[in-house]
Amino acid sequence: MNKNIHDVYDFSQMTAVVTGGAGVLCAQMCRTLAAVGARVAILDVNLDAAEKLAAEIRESGDNAIGLACNVLDKTSLEEAALKVVAAFGKVDILINGAGGNKAQATTSADMSFFDLPADAIRWVFELNILGTILSSQVFGKLMAQQGHGVIMNISSMNSFRPLTRIPAYSAAKAGLSNFTQWLAVHLAQEYSPLIRVNAIAPGFFQTEQNRFLLTDQQTGELTSRGQTILSHTPMNRFGTPDDLLGTMLWLVSSASEFVTGIVVPVDGGFSAFSGV
Repeated sequence: MNKNIHDVYDFSQMTAVVTGGAGVLCAQMCRTLAAVGARVAILDVNLDAAEKLAAEIRESGDNAIGLACNVLDKTSLEEAALKVVAAFGKVDILINGAGGNKAQATTSADMSFFDLPADAIRWVFELNILGTILSSQVFGKLMAQQGHGVIMNISSMNSFRPLTRIPAYSAAKAGLSNFTQWLAVHLAQEYSPLIRVNAIAPGFFQTEQNRFLLTDQQTGELTSRGQTILSHTPMNRFGTPDDLLGTMLWLVSSASEFVTGIVVPVDGGFSAFSGV
């Protein structure tokens, strides 16, 4: 490489905004970005959780602020953007981490597909797609004005291979992957080729949203679904938040400066295994 590898992963002049930043997966991204020098704005609907994480990061000598933000409310996003710019001067990186599934939008022995409530399906679509679009409008506009920036979305293996029981989440993440490609082309052609948009597609990670599907609440043992997932994951384990960090740093750094419009699986080999 023509660049010094240490410079490539030096984020000391950058500001990163992470929506859903206090969540299980994104909190570790926030810690890591701060550790490599970025000024991190942790946006979350739960202000207490965002502020607690920001305080933890500052206590370790790094730079972060926590802000309340509802990604489904454009005014809330615009207010958060003003605070980020006031605190840090600019926005270089946006990670659209706000998302998730809802138990009421999941089929089960007690809830057939035909009876899934529209409001639960709508909630999943809005959080995963609309929340990402609105956040990209607000912070992407800042990047368009300055002529550079990186957006990283959080897709899912569901976008490649829809899973049983979660029709809304699978369809929403498929839409998110498509939007990632669309936005990459749009921003590069209409505003600046120095604005890049990519996504990661995590495989199976135990989070608060899916824990009820993977483990039994009473015993803590794997459900049959959890066992099936592991039997189709060549690395034979669920992912941990740390498993996403290398791909995240690559996508938001200049190491991937000729990469835009892609969705990178981080799945322990799940997408490569046919089951036989």
